[in-house]
Amino acid sequence: MAMARSSSGLAYPERFYAAASYAGFDRSHNSTTAVSSKFQNDTALLLYALYQQATIGPCNVPKPSSWKAVEQSKWKSWQGLGNMVSTEAMRLFVKILEMIPSWYSRASNTISESVADTRVNHYSDEPVIENGNSLPATKTISNENGTLVETQDKDVVSEDVGTVAVYDQWIAPPITGQPPKARYEHGAAIVQDKMYIYGGNHNGRYLNDLHVLELRSWAWSKVNFKAENEPQEGQSPAKLTPCAGHSLIPWENKLLSIAGHTKDPSETIQVKVFDLQSCTWSNLKTYGKAPVSRGGQSVTLVGTSLVFFGGQDAKRSLLNDLHILDLETMTWDEIDAIGVPPSPRSDHAAAVHAERYLLIFGGGSHATCFNDLHVLDLQTMEWTRPTPQGEIPTPRAGHAGVTVGESWFIVGGGDNKTGASETVVLNMSTLCWSVVTSVQGRVPLASEGLSLVLSSYNGEDILVSFGGYNGHYSNEVNVLKPSHKSTLQSKIVETPVPDSVSAVHNVTNPTRDVDSEFEGGHEGKIREIVMDNIDQESRKSRGEGTREHLLAALKAEREELLSSLSKEKLQTLHLKQELTDAETRNTDLYKELQSVRGQLAAEQSRCFKLEVDVAELRQKLQTMEALQKERELLQRQKAASEHALNANHRQGSGGVWGWLAGTPDTDSQKEDEA
Repeated sequence: MAMARSSSGLAYPERFYAAASYAGFDRSHNSTTAVSSKFQNDTALLLYALYQQATIGPCNVPKPSSWKAVEQSKWKSWQGLGNMVSTEAMRLFVKILEMIPSWYSRASNTISESVADTRVNHYSDEPVIENGNSLPATKTISNENGTLVETQDKDVVSEDVGTVAVYDQWIAPPITGQPPKARYEHGAAIVQDKMYIYGGNHNGRYLNDLHVLELRSWAWSKVNFKAENEPQEGQSPAKLTPCAGHSLIPWENKLLSIAGHTKDPSETIQVKVFDLQSCTWSNLKTYGKAPVSRGGQSVTLVGTSLVFFGGQDAKRSLLNDLHILDLETMTWDEIDAIGVPPSPRSDHAAAVHAERYLLIFGGGSHATCFNDLHVLDLQTMEWTRPTPQGEIPTPRAGHAGVTVGESWFIVGGGDNKTGASETVVLNMSTLCWSVVTSVQGRVPLASEGLSLVLSSYNGEDILVSFGGYNGHYSNEVNVLKPSHKSTLQSKIVETPVPDSVSAVHNVTNPTRDVDSEFEGGHEGKIREIVMDNIDQESRKSRGEGTREHLLAALKAEREELLSSLSKEKLQTLHLKQELTDAETRNTDLYKELQSVRGQLAAEQSRCFKLEVDVAELRQKLQTMEALQKERELLQRQKAASEHALNANHRQGSGGVWGWLAGTPDTDSQKEDEA
């Protein structure tokens, strides 16, 4: 895998002489004739100028006649380097050649000759100024094994296999032991200079093995674990279901495995814990409403809480919900944030800045991949979508990220067509993107589902990647040591290109064929090299010329800030007075409210009594109506009785008087008639 420059095994200045010999320079013939056959004209002129600066020093020769165009162009290129020290010129010369793959192997046959034939007295241990920082010059020392090791040069790979000495380039460290099975969508975490790898996906099969890489010796070993028979309080024995797309978080002396795709998914997210001392797995008991089961989410440790966003559930539905798990109380809390959240997605990257801002970058849906950046304020719980600056990364999903100070490094990922070859960095304070390095070809670093962790090596930060899938499953380990420049370059204000650099690139020959080894894409890199290494004395003189102006500007700004501060203090006092008045009004209103509440309670009590009285009266009224009906019935019965009595009385009176009058009895007559 040719993703980083390999060491030539030579120390400076021999390394420079080997490069000069390959390019076509020597003491007796230092023109661009031999160089032009390998490089474009502007590149050849730049190499010529750097060679002259390294072997002779600053340009002190008279300017050639105007009719000698080639010589004048060479003179302008050399003159434009000013007082650049020879060590820096050597380094830049070699750096340009190192953009040509395998340049050293092609020059290996002439190294001994060039080293023996070429010597110079201008080599010194002067400090190299880079981006305003003084760095010691490259020196060659001998280690304990007698191996020559070059120090303080970020472009040099040490021959000592126990060190990682290349900055801003991915290298493959010497690995020993049995590596894990190739995989992607696994979990990775660092605990005490050890990288743990758990689970993942290989050929569509989920894994549940645990491996550890000792970063001191770069040795792999497999961790033999077991389920805990007597779990602690709040835990239960874990069923080690193979999973992928989960998150592995270091917490105290444990590893937390959260969520992930499984063959038989549960309804809600499961949290498993691995005790590094007892080598046992167990399930953590959580409280509250746990999120639905999923994979491809992001889990970010913020203080003592885990911030959980997005992912894809077992039904392949994409999510953009937000949850927080408090690791002290093991309680889930679903967050209903304001603002416009990121669209539903999975396989994105997340990071936290200043323990307050959660950043979400990229990810994918079923139809597309994203390169948008979203920020969640964890204090106000509000989503925003800022507009970043710099070299915006291409859309991608399945990438990995890690933070180093204010820098957020993003590695890998892809858009289901091609892998992302560049390693990018975001300055989380300025929200400015920049490219750290790139790889070529189908390599694990341009894969989806790789892991990236941050560790330290010999007191310096290193990024360690593992695994990935780009048509092939990988189990390779790669390491990048970020330089001081790469973590600060997003803050550096771009410096104008000097006239000398413009003069180098203005000399072109349209009829010249482009060399296949050094295409136009490298010219931009060469310009960046020159821009990043402008002569230190020129910068110093410009700094002295503007120091007084800057001081005056700072004083004026200070006065303005003091004035603004006074205004802010007055406004603060005014606001405090308004706040006091508002609190007084609020107290009065509260008292009035309490009085009204008391009156309302009394009225409610009176109304209740009235309702009771009304109910009693209604009951009495109903009783009276029943009595009235009964009275009327009795009256009708009485009237009927009286009527019947009167009728009987009349009949009885008629019989007596009839008998007295000689009227025969009616009954007797009826008998006679019968």
